[in-house]
Amino acid sequence: MSEAPNYSDTHLRTILGRTRTIALVGVSPNPVRPSNYVARYLSTRGYRVIPVNPGHVGKTMFGAPIVESLSAIPASEGPIHMVDIFRRAEHAGAVVDEALTVLLPRGLQTIWMQIGVIDTEAAKRAEEKGVDVVMDRCPKLEHQRLHGELRKAGFNTGRISARLPR
Repeated sequence: MSEAPNYSDTHLRTILGRTRTIALVGVSPNPVRPSNYVARYLSTRGYRVIPVNPGHVGKTMFGAPIVESLSAIPASEGPIHMVDIFRRAEHAGAVVDEALTVLLPRGLQTIWMQIGVIDTEAAKRAEEKGVDVVMDRCPKLEHQRLHGELRKAGFNTGRISARLPR
């Protein structure tokens, strides 16, 4: 496993700001699983989250049916801007390849690999197609950090401000 690149706050803010719909691959309906509270957080912040997990097809999460794969997301869902990968690194490449095949024509802009997930070859394939890639980061934590929400929990965000978080 190689090291993930360092991403600027401006780059992450741009990605999170333009994203409206996120396909979350590997999400769990179990409320104590990290993928569940990431999906819940993102859905409460205005993102439309499409849950993807073949082991839980037919269940619903946050008002959306869980689908078995990226290929199973109906065209009626419209553009999918981001794929957030909650799978082990050895499975990320296959998810990226499916996303590029199925979702690139539907507006895919970003592949996001969760904390601990790094696949530089898959990232290179996506970037060659014009898709932004973020590895080894969590969109929930980055959203919280960039919007001043982490300081409420006592985290040092490295940002000093007299403004109250919105």
